[in-house]
Amino acid sequence: LAGTVPEEPRCTVERADASLTYSVFLQRFAFSRPVILGGITDNSAFRALCTREKLLAAFGPFPVRLSTANTYSYRKVDVPFQEYVEHLLKPQDPARLGSDTLYFFGDNNFTEWGPLFQHYVPPPFRIPGTSPAYSFGIAGSGSGVPFHWHGPGFSEVIFGRKRWFLYPPDKTPHFHPNETTLAWLQHTYPTLPLAQRPLECTLHPGEVLYFPDRWWHATLNLDTSVFISTFLG
Repeated sequence: LAGTVPEEPRCTVERADASLTYSVFLQRFAFSRPVILGGITDNSAFRALCTREKLLAAFGPFPVRLSTANTYSYRKVDVPFQEYVEHLLKPQDPARLGSDTLYFFGDNNFTEWGPLFQHYVPPPFRIPGTSPAYSFGIAGSGSGVPFHWHGPGFSEVIFGRKRWFLYPPDKTPHFHPNETTLAWLQHTYPTLPLAQRPLECTLHPGEVLYFPDRWWHATLNLDTSVFISTFLG
């Protein structure tokens, strides 16, 4: 379902295609800056399994763990997947705080969801000394996670469009940890001088964003979206 959040056509994150080699990835991006990778994998088979109908048929009665959509996401709520999709998967209320917004992302039961993840083709690049862990999510238009940071990783959009905002580790963004990304975009973003604006871009299905270690980032789903991240821990 298309959302009511307009897409910003400007993209300030560098892009690379399938010609990017592992050695160039390590040299130019792995430890220094984000990059959007296009055409490096083909996940059409995985995408076909992630339609609303297929996911409800496979996982409808299984419980899923939802997190609050704030910077720290302390509160967790368990509901059947079907209840989440049919009753909670809605556009973000601009007046609602992050602590009152529930978001399905990250807390995946790998015993139940493992058969689906076996069909996912992850990006071919790794950071030496790390191992990958998947994090799968589905969220409504206007939803997202406000600014936070953690280790490096990749994030791919399967359905929908997802807008990203990124700052390097030494530039802490101005935000309230319980304000949603949508509220931040509406109230804080327009006041930022150009020099203080984040790197940003909107990802479309099949595109993968790489973010380095400790980079601040916030996300905003422009549509009802399905996405999967590969965290390098």
